[in-house]
Formats: sequence, C-alpha cells, structure tokens
Amino acid sequence: MRVILAEDSTLLREGLVRLLLEEGHEVLAAVGDGEDLVAAVAARPPDAVVVDVRMPPTHTDEGLRAALEIRRRWPGVKVLVLSQYVEKRYASELMSSDVSGVGYLLKDRVAQVADFLDALDRVGAGGAAFDPEVVRQLLARTSQVDPLARLTPREREVLELMAQGLTNASIATALHVSRSAVEKHVNALFGKLDLAHVTGYSRRVLAILRFLGS
Repeated sequence: MRVILAEDSTLLREGLVRLLLEEGHEVLAAVGDGEDLVAAVAARPPDAVVVDVRMPPTHTDEGLRAALEIRRRWPGVKVLVLSQYVEKRYASELMSSDVSGVGYLLKDRVAQVADFLDALDRVGAGGAAFDPEVVRQLLARTSQVDPLARLTPREREVLELMAQGLTNASIATALHVSRSAVEKHVNALFGKLDLAHVTGYSRRVLAILRFLGS
C-alpha cells in the first residue's frame, strides 16, 4: 500500500515510517503539518494517509481539516486518523458521507502494533476502523436527539461494533453468540432504521452513519 504520513512528532513519525516499510508498504512522504500533507497528496496521491489531529501551526485541528480536504479532492484516498484526541466536530464531518475507507484510532489505546497495522489494512481495503471510545464520544455528542431510540440494548451493541468496522463473524465472536443471532439483530436494526429496502453494503454504511449522528 502507498501511504503518506502526517505527524508532527519527529520520533513517532520516523518510527511509523520504519514500521510501514518493514511491513512492505511504500511511504511516499512523511510530513509534519496539514498543509504539507495536502501538498504531498496533490503531488503524488497515495492509497491512504495516516494523519494526526493536532499539528502546527495552532495544534488544534489542522490534521482533520486536511483530511477533510483530501476526502473532498481525492475521494479514492483512504484516511486513518491516529491521535490522542477526539475532535468531535470535524470527526463527524469526516464520516458524514461514507465511512468506507475511514478510520479513527486513539494513540493511547493502540495496545499492539498489530492493531494499528490491522486497522490500516482494513481502511486501505475500503473498510472502517474506529476505536470504541471515538464511537462513544461521537454518539454522546448527539444523545439529546437519538435516532436509535427504537433499538434494543443488544441491537445497539451490535450496531456499535459495526461502527468499529467489525464484520458479523467478528461481532459474533466478541459477543459470544452465533453468527445467525448477529444476522437477526442486524436485520432487525435495519428494519427499525428504515433501511430494510436498501440493498448491498450501503445499507450497513447508512446504519453506521445514523449511529454516529450524521
């Protein structure tokens, strides 16, 4: 996979470059701010970008705003956010149209290097990868107007795991239930979210977007 990194910490940036190279990825560029990230993508569009949220000059939301620009100008480029912070406003906007090829991980909660690499692979393949804490915080942001009030606790639990990018088989393993039970919950929540007549993977994406309060 061809990757561009945006991380203002030199040590972390160089460490990620070495890790990706060792795993067989091609690192097209490694930059330290959002402006340079957009310029690098314009010069040579990658398959995916890995971007921090808070970078120079203001260390607030430069990385996410750069990611949004990239998604608008180069919709085929996948985006994996790797940060210490959940920037709710722009995170919701990043996922407002389609969560395929998008991920958001929290640095302090990536327990194993393999978790990061697995998330990058999923995002690069057009899937989704969200830290559960990111999902919870984005959901809390819209809890006053809850479009999911009709779901049972188990259906909400299944949908939360879907929003993290898990397949039905992985959800079954996580909840210690059969795959057919998960499929029944998924079909039920699709019906309650008025998605029963939508076909294909787009129905799953739409359910996740509703969960995130888009």
